[in-house]
This record gives sequence, C-alpha cells and structure tokens, in this order.
Amino acid sequence: MPADTNPAGDIFGGWLMAQMDLAAGNVAARRARGRCATIAVEGMTFLHPVFVGDEVSLYARIVSVGRSSLKIRIEAWRRARESEETTQVTQALFTFVAIDANRRPRPVPPD
Repeated sequence: MPADTNPAGDIFGGWLMAQMDLAAGNVAARRARGRCATIAVEGMTFLHPVFVGDEVSLYARIVSVGRSSLKIRIEAWRRARESEETTQVTQALFTFVAIDANRRPRPVPPD
C-alpha cells in the first residue's frame, strides 16, 4: 500500500522484512509446535525493488533444527500486476528459538 513506500514509490525494506519474519515464524511455530522468537537474521540483500501493486510471494523451508533453535531460509519474489514474470527480491536465513509460557528456551519436539 502507498503508506508502506518511500517517496520514490518503492516498498520499504523493513515492511518486506516484517512479512518474511511473519512467514518464517509460522513455519517455526508449526515445526516447534508452539511459540518461537526470532533471534537472528542473516544475509539479507535487496536485489530488486517492490512497487505498489506488486504481488509478493514468500517461500520458506527449514534448513536445520537444533535442541531449541530452528534455521529457516526464506525467499521473497515479486510479480508485477500486469505480468506473469516473477523476480526474486531478497532472501535471508532466520533463526528462531522455541520458547515456553515463561518465554524461556524449550526443546523442539522430535519430528
């Protein structure tokens, strides 16, 4: 939406990063069967801009699972409204920690 843009009409990188965090967080919570917290983001480089009206698709996959942590690779792709061509916008590696009701780390259950 226009409120999510800079004066040039590009979507703010922070908005896109928040969407990626939400998507990766859903994957982490599903695998950990409960609440997770983001503790790190690695390797985010913005390759192309996203414009108002673009469709943004996010693709996430679990890279590794530790005792209480999960690493999730997520990619963001854009498609202009009038096109079928897609372009990768960015990718990053998000690390989450499974947390309990007291917000303390807890083990990730076995798969």
